[in-house]
Amino acid sequence: MAAAQNSTRLRPPVLILAFALLLAAVLLGILVGPVSIPPAGAIVELISRLPGIDLDSGLTIRQTDILWQIRFPRVVLGALVGATLALAGAAYQGVFRNALADPFLLGVAAGAGLGATIAFSQNGGGGPLLPIAAFVGAVLAVGATYTLGRSPGGRSTVTLVVAGVAVTSFFTALQTYLQHRSEIDLRSLYSWLLGRLSTTGWSEVRTAAPYAIAAAVVILLHRRLLDVMALDDQETASLGINPSRVRVWVVLAATLGTAAAVAVSGLIAFVGIIVPHTVRLLFGVSYRRVLPLSCLIGGAFLVAADVAARTVVAPAELPIGVVTAFVGAPFFLLVLRLNRKST
Repeated sequence: MAAAQNSTRLRPPVLILAFALLLAAVLLGILVGPVSIPPAGAIVELISRLPGIDLDSGLTIRQTDILWQIRFPRVVLGALVGATLALAGAAYQGVFRNALADPFLLGVAAGAGLGATIAFSQNGGGGPLLPIAAFVGAVLAVGATYTLGRSPGGRSTVTLVVAGVAVTSFFTALQTYLQHRSEIDLRSLYSWLLGRLSTTGWSEVRTAAPYAIAAAVVILLHRRLLDVMALDDQETASLGINPSRVRVWVVLAATLGTAAAVAVSGLIAFVGIIVPHTVRLLFGVSYRRVLPLSCLIGGAFLVAADVAARTVVAPAELPIGVVTAFVGAPFFLLVLRLNRKST
């Protein structure tokens, strides 16, 4: 029993490796751009902002402003959104016992997009109501998908995915209708829908962080229970765990995190599929490992994807949702094929 329990534990070297990957992506994100910033100077400038440390980075005022008001907020936002989407994807896969569950396949992102579009139509850029509206839309969407995904034998992979596709199509149709009926800046809205990490200082980070952190805390506190949820509901209940209660808390937390991410970054697909499955392939299937590693590696992945979005067609910029879809669509097909072979 002790050996089995130890095999699911997250070992410090693996955690350090994931942190190092995230830090490397963050450093790459703040260094890449039209204005050159010396790597050593950037690192010293970041360290100098720590309490009790006063160092001269040698950067000019212009370079310092670019670092702290443009690049670093964007990188932090990318890490926050990537971590949240990856964590939400892993959480959905755990509670639904479905390897293909993901914020986008379940219609959650489409629901959040509809709520955000309503906020756009009522208040220009959405304002403080944007994450709240996105959350309400996301909850309605995941509830509809979960209800429609019922079948006589339970919720299979096929029925859940088909229900998610149907809900996504319906919410997307409503969203398109609102776009044509309301006085919305369509260029800004479409830019948001395709996914972007453009920032105006730290406001987007401050908007999303409270919701994302609250969602992450709830999900990570349930990581041991998600391992037990791999059993069917009767076996789970026989161990003294209420599966319905666990499912409600985890789904609400994952939906809150997804809504917050969508509200500030638009629709960025496939992060919740790519990252958790990569973690499982490399480090094992226990959620004691999958959840924290998905959080760290998800942040690193989206920051790296944003660097690619900024550089591939420079000086223009690709929507980051295009980059993640380019990587994620083939990966999804691979996961679907492997999942069919295992059933």
